[in-house]
Parts: sequence; C-alpha cells; structure tokens
Amino acid sequence: MSKPALWLRCEKKEFERRAALTPTTSKKLIDAGFDIFVERDDQRIFDDSEYEAVGCRLVDNNSWPSAPSSIPIIGLKELEESTDPLPHTHIQFAHCFKKQGGWSKVLSRFHRGDGTLYDLEFLNDAQGRRVAAFGFHAGFAGAAAGALALAARKRGEDLGLLVPFENEKAMVDKVKELLGGSGKGTKALVIGALGRCGRGAVDLFRKIGLEEDDILQWDMAETAKGGPFPEILDVDIFVNCIYLASKIPSFIDHEQISSAGKDRRLSVVVDVSCDTTNPFNPIPIYNINTTFDKPTVPVEVGPGNPQLAVISIDHLPTLLPREASEQFSADLLPSLLEFPSRKTARVWVEAENLFKQKLAEAVIEEGL
Repeated sequence: MSKPALWLRCEKKEFERRAALTPTTSKKLIDAGFDIFVERDDQRIFDDSEYEAVGCRLVDNNSWPSAPSSIPIIGLKELEESTDPLPHTHIQFAHCFKKQGGWSKVLSRFHRGDGTLYDLEFLNDAQGRRVAAFGFHAGFAGAAAGALALAARKRGEDLGLLVPFENEKAMVDKVKELLGGSGKGTKALVIGALGRCGRGAVDLFRKIGLEEDDILQWDMAETAKGGPFPEILDVDIFVNCIYLASKIPSFIDHEQISSAGKDRRLSVVVDVSCDTTNPFNPIPIYNINTTFDKPTVPVEVGPGNPQLAVISIDHLPTLLPREASEQFSADLLPSLLEFPSRKTARVWVEAENLFKQKLAEAVIEEGL
C-alpha cells in the first residue's frame, strides 16, 4: 500500500507569506507515515531548509500542476485565475462557495478536470465549528492595521506599505509608538466581538492601551434591531468581524455618512470579513479589496467632510505570518491525519458533500 502524501504548493498571491503546513506540522505528518512534498518558495515565512531538515522532499516552485494526480495539493489562498482543468484534489481557501465574484468559473475547472475541492473554510467539527481558522490573527492584525491608518490620518497622511511583523510584541510596540506611546483616547467598535476574529481585534485594542469603556463589543444581540447604526459614526475605528451567511441590513451606508457631515468621528473602517464581492456585503461603501502596498481605499463622504478610509485586505493574518501559520496548521493537523480515511472521516465526508452540492450549482450556472 502506498504512503499517504501531501504536496504543499507555493502561494502566488502577492505579499502572502503564510503556509498551510509548517515545518512543525510537516514533521508530525511524516512521523505518522506521510510523504510531504514542499515547493521551494522564497516568499514563504519558513525557509526551504526548515522543511528539508524535518524530512520533507523539496520540489520546484509552482510545479504542482505536473504532480501525480493522486497526490492532494494543499495551500492557503485561491489559485491564479485560469481556465485550465483541475484534476487534483485541492485543500485550500477557494472563496467560491458563497457565490463570490467568479465562483462558478472557479468550480467549473474542477468539473472539467474531475478534481475535488476541500475548502478549508468549511471543514467543521461535530458542533459545526471550523476545525482551523485564522480568525483570531485576522482580527488582531486588522485592528492593528486600523490603528496604523488612524495614526497616519492624524499626521495628515494615508497609510503606506504594510510589512509583516516578526511577532506580536513587535506589532503592538510599533502601533503604540505611532499612536504617540499608547492608544489611550482612541475609541473603537468591533462587530462580531464574540467570535475568534472579534476576540483578536479586542485583544489588540487592549494591548495598545485603549480603555475598556472605549472598546465597544457588539455581537448578534446588539445588531438584532438591524442597521444602519449611528453608533458606528461616533468611534475612531470600526472593525467588522462577522461571518456573513445571508442578507442582513447594512451596518453603515453612504447616506448615513453624508448626513453626519463634519460631526462624524469615524476615520477608519476595517472590514476583516472582507465580503467585498458578496452581494450581501453589509458595508456597501467600497467595492474593491485593498492590498498591503495600498492598504486603504477612500470613501465618498461628500464635499468638505472629514476623510474616511476602508481597509479590506483579504489576508490580514500574513502580517503575523509565522505565528498565524503555526496556530492554524496545528489546529488543522488532527484532520489532516484523518485524510487517508476521507471517505469515512466525518469532517472530510461533509466537506466533499458540500463541494459536490456547490459544483452542481456551478455546472448549471455555467451551462456545462
């Protein structure tokens, strides 16, 4: 019987430095009998030598299309746009199961190649909770980016290039420094505060010195009445951390912003959830994803009103690439150890059933 194997592909998204498998988890998989192939990648936070030292087989960068179709390909972010059929099994975040922009075209590649997609966003435990998520680090990094944007705005500047931090302490220290030594006096609102992402945002705000009364923590109870919410206009930073599953009233809109005029305090919106192309996006004041080199997009606020910026980076945890990767990969490991039994292991069976459902919808959408 052949050994189970996984092929860690490089990430082609610009500035993405995280990895689905770390040297630590790769060694544990190897010890459990797996073969681990790792594409060489200068962009990844972990050096190739770290993987080689634990027994991984290094292969050429971006060579996964020529890998044996029997070897599952694991990565994080979506594949580069293409119409090429996909014959492999892929484990990744594909951002297509909620009918985001281009969703059916992505899935049609699996249909044409007879491949399979296990979307990391939809690997759930028996309680319906994700087995592995970057949520905490996404919220933590998103709140940090928001605070950095606020500091830049106070200097009369736009936030410039964001670069990853070596660790959490380095991030917190830098944010505090740019805020003048502390975030005290800054007011923030986090929606989705009870989830992993929201807890991360709240943790960052506490660590940079915001007073507890200045961190408004909202979740489903506070938003049940339906937006738009005028309270959002009365804070410096609004961080959206919700998991969007269906249409809900907007949290904030252009009319509300314009009506507030010069009385608006809100300076930065951080949409960590980043449902930019989702038709149900509850923050319809922007329509593009921002990037690490251009982290903010201005909002139309009306003539003479104070500026407002949105941060909508869809891979914020890469601001803390090593810590975020280690946490995520460790959480994913138990499920990966079950992958050879994916036809009977519940987490994989449910993920494959969901893929088949979404694939059927895409086939109809594309007229295949």
